[in-house]
Amino acid sequence: MPDKLHKTKGIVLRTVKYGETSVIVTIFTELFGLQSYLVNGVRVSTKKGSGKASLFQPAALLDLVAYHNELKNLNRLREFRWSFLYRNVLTDVRKNAVALFMIELLTRCLKQPEPNADLFYFIEDCFIHLDESDESVTANFPLFFALHLTGFFGIPPAPSRPGLLREAVFDLQEGVFSEQRPAHPHVIEGHAAQVTAELLQVRRPEELKQIRLNQELRRELLAAYQDYYSLHIQDFGVLKTLPVLREILN
Repeated sequence: MPDKLHKTKGIVLRTVKYGETSVIVTIFTELFGLQSYLVNGVRVSTKKGSGKASLFQPAALLDLVAYHNELKNLNRLREFRWSFLYRNVLTDVRKNAVALFMIELLTRCLKQPEPNADLFYFIEDCFIHLDESDESVTANFPLFFALHLTGFFGIPPAPSRPGLLREAVFDLQEGVFSEQRPAHPHVIEGHAAQVTAELLQVRRPEELKQIRLNQELRRELLAAYQDYYSLHIQDFGVLKTLPVLREILN
């Protein structure tokens, strides 16, 4: 089967050096889902400037012209350029920590190279909003992203009922709000459960400005949402970016 050229957008997830001048880059693409590409010569600096390796930083949003052969694990890129040029995500310490958390969370959920355009557009939209967000939105962004990403992997929490009691708990194992505490320990309770219900109602990131949280509650919720993924995604493991994110968002 011959390789065919396709135009697609992509979100860079991971880059590793290959040889003296090349990289192998893992990209979540609009058309093909998770893909790996060999990109030659991008680590070479010339008189005209530095190499193009900077385009392959995690979270970069790119326009690609890619060779695609579904029988190959490693394809090639013919052309690549910025699709959206960040002003803040790659340089602001707080926003970059949030972006790397989002990338790791996504990477641990993606198991197969299946196309999922709706997931791609959700992630693209989130990164653009993160780039433009103020501090209060940025601080709550990991919580919003972690909760709303679940729906694309078939594990969305059930929304809370109107009139949810303050004593209600969120059952992490079953993904539901309940006024009865389950026998197992995997729950969020009290104010944390109420905030989770509020976050599930948020539809646009700018609405996060209305949710006022302190750092301890954010930490509690981030740990609980990691547990949620561990309970529902096989071999999910522990997020390496989470300790850094907790410190950065102090």
